[in-house]
Amino acid sequence: MAGETKRTDSKALYDVVGIGNAIVDVISHEDEKFLDSHNLIKDSMALIDTETAVSLYNEMSPTVQSSGGSAANTMSGVASLGGKAAYIGKIRDDHLGEFFAHDVNAAGVHFEVKPASEGLPTARSMIIVTPDGSRTMNTYLGISTNLSKDDLDVHLLENAQILYCEGYIWDIETTKDTIRSAIAIAKGANRTISFTLSDSFCVSRHKDEWIDLIQGQVDILFGNEDEIKELSGYGTLTEAAQWIQGKVKVACLTLAERGSIIVTEDEIIGVGAKAVSQVIDSTGAGDLYASGFLFGYARGLDLKICGELASIAAAEIITHTGARPLVPLKSLIESEFRN
Repeated sequence: MAGETKRTDSKALYDVVGIGNAIVDVISHEDEKFLDSHNLIKDSMALIDTETAVSLYNEMSPTVQSSGGSAANTMSGVASLGGKAAYIGKIRDDHLGEFFAHDVNAAGVHFEVKPASEGLPTARSMIIVTPDGSRTMNTYLGISTNLSKDDLDVHLLENAQILYCEGYIWDIETTKDTIRSAIAIAKGANRTISFTLSDSFCVSRHKDEWIDLIQGQVDILFGNEDEIKELSGYGTLTEAAQWIQGKVKVACLTLAERGSIIVTEDEIIGVGAKAVSQVIDSTGAGDLYASGFLFGYARGLDLKICGELASIAAAEIITHTGARPLVPLKSLIESEFRN
């Protein structure tokens, strides 16, 4: 592929290292009445306690279980594209923790954080998918909230071209400090810092902090239309895109079926969405968009090409239940660009 720049580092051990909440996704398909009866806000992410988690799980239809967590999904996508990915997240030495570790390593992602032998159980997210493909997440964070600075692999952070941080992890003071430490370590090694806004409700909770963070520490920002509007305070995409220009090196803003725009200080690049026959489940679409973009960015590809890779990765994930690719994304990319 053409359009390379000098972003790559051939000496780096990994293309991307992600850091986030290590979560097992429990996914079921329900109708709109299920959301109403449980007072769930459609297409949002809510943090729930142990009692609520047990109650909701007991009332869900038959489920699909897979290791998840936003950043872990993105790293699995990078690996599926043929990239070198690693992950940092906290699990317990329980059944779900064992499942998560096996699943993420089987996906080709380097994961060696030692499981905790005591404390809260491994995190899980009950994801309700409605007939229109929207997903409503109800997340019990469990032991993931105890991810500390001691869990960080300094050598790993210094030797990955890009650090990818998920916004969801910002809700807990301990993990917020851990993210700041990880960013400082990667910055000290002259690495690229990327951050995803994750959810408009997260943005509203942390707006002022995140504006300070992205202007001083973040090189690549990911978000959807609602999230960037919430962050900027502007009511239109055009105004929000103009607001973010110059605050980060690159902002990738996803617009669902309308594709995405890639915003730099000097230009706004439009990228079309890849058509699919039917949207089954939008869970992980933004995560996999980030996979494609970061995979291309680590290789110094033109930003337009990075966006096209992102669209292909996102399109695969919405055609089935679950936030991990069912076919190797590398093969889809090779086929797309060969044609």
